[in-house]
This record gives sequence, C-alpha cells and structure tokens, in this order.
Amino acid sequence: MVVLSLVLGLSEQDDFANIPDLQNPGTQQNQNAQGDKRLPAGGKAVNTTPVPSQTPHDESDRRTEPRSSVSDLVNSLTSEMLMLSPGSEEDEAHEGCSRENLGRIQFSVGYNFQESTLTVKIMKAQELPAKDFSGTSDPFVKIYLLPDKKHKLETKVKRKNLNPHWNETFLFEGFPYEKVVQRVLYLQVLDYDRFSRNDPIGEVSIPLNKVDLTQMQTFWKDLKPCSDGSGSRGELLLSLCYNPSANSIIVNIIKARNLKAMDIGGTSDPYVKVWLMYKDKRVEKKKTVTMKRNLNPIFNESFAFDVPTEKLRETTIVITVMDKDRLSRNDVIGKIYLSWKSGPGEVKHWKDMIARPRQPVAQWHQLKA
Repeated sequence: MVVLSLVLGLSEQDDFANIPDLQNPGTQQNQNAQGDKRLPAGGKAVNTTPVPSQTPHDESDRRTEPRSSVSDLVNSLTSEMLMLSPGSEEDEAHEGCSRENLGRIQFSVGYNFQESTLTVKIMKAQELPAKDFSGTSDPFVKIYLLPDKKHKLETKVKRKNLNPHWNETFLFEGFPYEKVVQRVLYLQVLDYDRFSRNDPIGEVSIPLNKVDLTQMQTFWKDLKPCSDGSGSRGELLLSLCYNPSANSIIVNIIKARNLKAMDIGGTSDPYVKVWLMYKDKRVEKKKTVTMKRNLNPIFNESFAFDVPTEKLRETTIVITVMDKDRLSRNDVIGKIYLSWKSGPGEVKHWKDMIARPRQPVAQWHQLKA
C-alpha cells in the first residue's frame, strides 16, 4: 500500500470561515494526493512518497445540433427542462419553503487499536448542487477532528462532477482511543475555485463516541448548510422576460428582503450586479444603484440582454447582491445562478420564462454563498 502524508504549513484564513467555532483556528497547507494519507496526532507529518501531479479530467461539453426554427428550439428547451427539473410542479411551487437539497456523502470510519490509528475513508457524493457558471461544481472534501482545526486533510478535486467518486483513505495516527471518542468527525464539501475563495457546498459532523469503531462503519449522510450563516443571506425577488422574436432577455431586479448585515453597524449598503454568461465566459455586466443602510431594499431596475435563441442552452445569468464599502473591497452578500441546468428553483424560473414568452415571470430566490 502506498502511504502518503501532508506537510503542515500556512493556510489561508478563509479555510476556517465555515467551521463551527470550537477553538481558535490554526494554520496548515495541504497537498491533494491520491491514495492513503497519514496525519500524526501530535507532530508534523512527513511526506514519505513522492506523488506525481494529477491532471484533472474535465468532462467534455455537450454539443447540440441547431434546430430548424425558433419555435422548435423553444419547445425543445421547455421539454428538456421539464425532464431535468426534479420533483413535481407542486413540489417546485413550495421549493422556496423547503430545505435546499445539498446532496449527500458516503464515508466510512474505524479504529485500529493495535496501531492507535483512526481511519476515515471518503467514498463518494451524490446530487451535489451546481456552484459554477457552467451549471456544475469542482468538489473536494476537507476532513477535521474537532475541536482541532489546525490539522486537516483533504481529498483531491473532482472537476465538473456533481456525483464524484473519491475512494480516498486518510489515517490519523497516534490517537489513543480515549481521545478519539472525545472528537467530532467533521467533513466539509467545497467547490474549488481557482481565482477566488472556495464555495462551501455542505457539511456533515458525527461525534465519534456515538460510533462503534471496532470495525469500519459506512454511512450515507445528507449534507447540511455550512455553519457560516450561508443559509440566511436573504432573498431576492426578480423577474425574467424572454422575447424570442427580439432575441432578448429582460431581467428586472425588484426587491430584496432580510439581507445579511455585512457592516459593523449591523446593516448593509446593497446593490446588485447582473452578469450575462455564455459557455463560462462573461459577456456583459450591468448593475443597480446602491441602497444605503438597507436590509430590505427596493430596486425596480430592468436590464435587457441580447440572447439569440440558439445560445439559450449555454447561457447563464448570474445575479450577485453586493455590499458597497467605501474604504475596502465590496463584500458579496449572496448569489443566484439562473440557467436551464442550475438548482431546482432556478431551473423552474428559467423554464417558466421559456414557456411564457413576452411575459415577465417573477420569483423569489434564496441567496447562496
């Protein structure tokens, strides 16, 4: 068996932003590696085997043949969205009220008493939400034994995959059993972002004193919203209007409610950015005015974007609610990705827009991290 390990070092402070605050965060740098990883309880891990870098496997883009007419393409898009959108129409109507489906993860855990080693195997995840413009995610998993935040291990990144398979094993060495049962196994699934902070997808925690560690136990657990308050960023009401003859989409930013306070004074100065994306590339940006010190702003601003019918399949509209800051970088309050392959609520809105051309279709959306 090839044994791999991680060298402890510096880590970005953002790594700990979404972990339950049980003690002061520490620092560490991790290497993505294939195979088993070891991490001693009380000292530095030594890299025992050189590992060649791994080239991520990107899925090829799905190609579609052009339709003979605008109406045929609109009908095709509508029927495809009906098939892709999960749940019944009644379920979708109440989607905003129900808990967001963040997917689930399979893992196993066990303890070797002779070697005083805890083994954690990350197996796979299913039905992860899309976090990227392309309607997919690049997921990986961080593993902690809380309350210790200093020492973490992580899987490799699975590119463009909402149902990733990792099958990676991690060894926490030098842990007496009486200390292991005082720890909480904490798994955090994130979407890797090359150019900005990684987006949290969901988390799972399990107290080890509630697990029979005498043999490997396998679990399926639903992911829950990460405990950074990302589930309470507020909501945005907006409408979409598609005009196939004019090849345009009109986005009307109507109002927001219960926005997350980003400033020291317990309020925010929100404005909204609207990006038109085509095949992961930014095409055009527009934005609203800034509403000073307002967590329930009313915007009522409309923006028109040219979108040829044949490009609808690869088009995404990204809505970002920002907090304006005069003295430092503006903060992101939350985002919405609208396309035919986003989350259930977003797909429903996109589908309704296509099915009802030339009519403004309004819907509330939960802001996401």
